Formats: sequence, C-alpha cells, structure tokens
Amino acid sequence: MAKGYWVSAYHKITNQDKFAAYAKIAGAVIPKAGGKFVVRGMPAAVHEKGFNQRIVIVEWESVEKAKAVHDGPEYGEALRALGDGAERDFRIVEGVA
Repeated sequence: MAKGYWVSAYHKITNQDKFAAYAKIAGAVIPKAGGKFVVRGMPAAVHEKGFNQRIVIVEWESVEKAKAVHDGPEYGEALRALGDGAERDFRIVEGVA
C-alpha cells in the first residue's frame, strides 16, 4: 500500500496569532495520529517559477489515513484555530509505492 502525504504551501500568513494557535494544535495532533513531518519550513532554493513560501509535508501510512486525520475532530480543532489566518494550498497525494 502506498503512503499518503499532506502537502501544504503557505502563500501568505495573515494572522500570526491564529497561525501559532494552529501550529500548536496541529503539531501535537499529527504525530499522535501517526503522521511524520518530512518537510517543515522555507525552501533552501527556488527554481522554475517556484514560490519562496513555507512548505509542510507530512507522511502517513496511507492516503486513507491522511484523509481520515484531516477530516477528523482533532485536526478539525486545529483548522478552526487557523480560520482565516493563512492562505494556503493543501493537498493529499499518494506516494510512489
């Protein structure tokens, strides 16, 4: 079974307090639920029309697990804390088996 990944690109953080509240909750929920932070920060280099923006990649045992945690109540609390505090692109993708 292929692993699942959360891929988040933060276009803009509009409210640092909301972002900090989200990061505190999500930072505890994700590892507790079995997620592993693979990437968490700014790019070391940007090429080919890429954007210099914060990237977070979380690895999950499967796409199903990635979806379930995203849609679950604990991560939902983190999303409510974030609210309109950031503009981001969030995707769940299947890894290469």
